Amino acid sequence: MATPYPGFHEFEHAGWEDTDVVASYEREVVEVTRQSASALLAAGGVAAGARVLDVACGPGFLAAAAATQGADAVGVDFSSAQVAAARRRHPGVRFELRDAAALGFPDASFEAVLSGFGMLHLPDPGAAAREAWRVLVPGGRFAFTVWDTPERAVAMGALLRAIRAFGELKVAIPEGPDFFALSAPERSRQLLLDAGFVQPEVGSVPQLWRLAEPDHVYDVFQRATVRMRALLSAQSAEGVARIRAALRAELAPYRRGDAYEVPMPALLVAGRKP
Repeated sequence: MATPYPGFHEFEHAGWEDTDVVASYEREVVEVTRQSASALLAAGGVAAGARVLDVACGPGFLAAAAATQGADAVGVDFSSAQVAAARRRHPGVRFELRDAAALGFPDASFEAVLSGFGMLHLPDPGAAAREAWRVLVPGGRFAFTVWDTPERAVAMGALLRAIRAFGELKVAIPEGPDFFALSAPERSRQLLLDAGFVQPEVGSVPQLWRLAEPDHVYDVFQRATVRMRALLSAQSAEGVARIRAALRAELAPYRRGDAYEVPMPALLVAGRKP
């Protein structure tokens, strides 16, 4: 079977091997994404003694959280830079270099498979869901988070609208999957059903991004992401100025005293292997 979106996997892999991107992601994005960790662990049915796999583990905080609950947790990522960072941050937890679409573990190895904001980076999330199904025991659970729609994930939506209005969208990066495809509940439910899971559940988890100023949104996405970093780096100086001004205007209603509190909810999706 042909790989969807030729060149995209290699593009993402090269980006996530950049240690500066990895460090910025851990420093500036994880403060938001870890807010849904408890709900994700609960949706996966994580309990003491359970074998838990964290796919596309990034900095490893989700696998570490499962371990603190007494689970036998392992985190995997396709980026050696991410795996190295996770090992340094959580020396008591096992982390390995593996691909979400070809995990390499035996069938029925885990009671729970989790992925925190990893599925939206994959060229073929269906392949990852099928792999999760394969490595789960019967009755095991697969749970993942993605960003909610850009209308609800306010900072991201504001940035995208500003780029469409004032920036250049045609830049030299490989075509990839729709970043918000799985933000549609029916798409995520169908993904699980197609992979063989039953009783799919979808819900939203509130998360807040606390910012000193709206310009921080632009700066973080340029430092701590791959696709958006490439897009923002290709903008003209005039375009950047106009995008930043649009962000300030759109995020002004979220000012609370000397800071900003911007909603960035997660969509939480879970299903069970029969």
